Amino acid sequence: MANIERLESLIAPEAEALGFELVRVALIRSEAGDGERALQVMAEDPATGQLTLDQCAALSRRISDVIDPLEEGGEELIPGAYHLEVSSPGIDRPLTRPKDYANWAGHEAKVSLKEKLASESGAIRDLRGELAGIEGETITIEDRKNGRLSFPFSAVHSARLVLTDALIAATRPLDASGADEILEEEKAD
Repeated sequence: MANIERLESLIAPEAEALGFELVRVALIRSEAGDGERALQVMAEDPATGQLTLDQCAALSRRISDVIDPLEEGGEELIPGAYHLEVSSPGIDRPLTRPKDYANWAGHEAKVSLKEKLASESGAIRDLRGELAGIEGETITIEDRKNGRLSFPFSAVHSARLVLTDALIAATRPLDASGADEILEEEKAD
C-alpha cells in the first residue's frame, strides 16, 4: 500500500517551488484502461485555478527528480508498477481542502461521507446539492432531497463539483484568444 502522506510530503514542496498548490495526490487505476495504476497528482496555479500543459510537464519533471532517486535507492514509495499522471483539477474538480468549500460555495457538488448522516428522511451517505460553504471545519450543503445539512470536513470521504452551466460560466479559460473568431471557408461548386 502506498503511503499517500509520505508522497504528499515529497510532492507538495515541488509544487510550491513552482508557485502551485497541491489539490490531490492519489493512487488510482490508470485512465489508459490498461489495468495499470497511476500516481495522480492534481495541482493548480492560484492565479488561474488551473495548470497549462507546460506547467504540468514542469511539475512532472520535478516530482520524478525527487521520487526516482528514492526508489532507485531502495525506498518503495509505491509497491508494484505505476506511472505518474500530473494534471489540473478540471472544471468538475474534486473538493479536497477546506478552502475549496469556501471558494466554490454557490455551486452544485456531490459529497460522499465516510459514515451515514442522520437526516429527516433517514440516514444518508451521498449528498448532492448547492454548497452553502464552510465555517470553521463545518461544511453546509443544500441537499436536493434532504434540505440544509451540515457535517464536519473530517466526515467527507470524497467530494467534487458537478458540471453545470453556472460552473462553466464561473470557470475562466486560461487563454480565450481567438475563441470568438469564426473562420468561414468558401466551398467550390
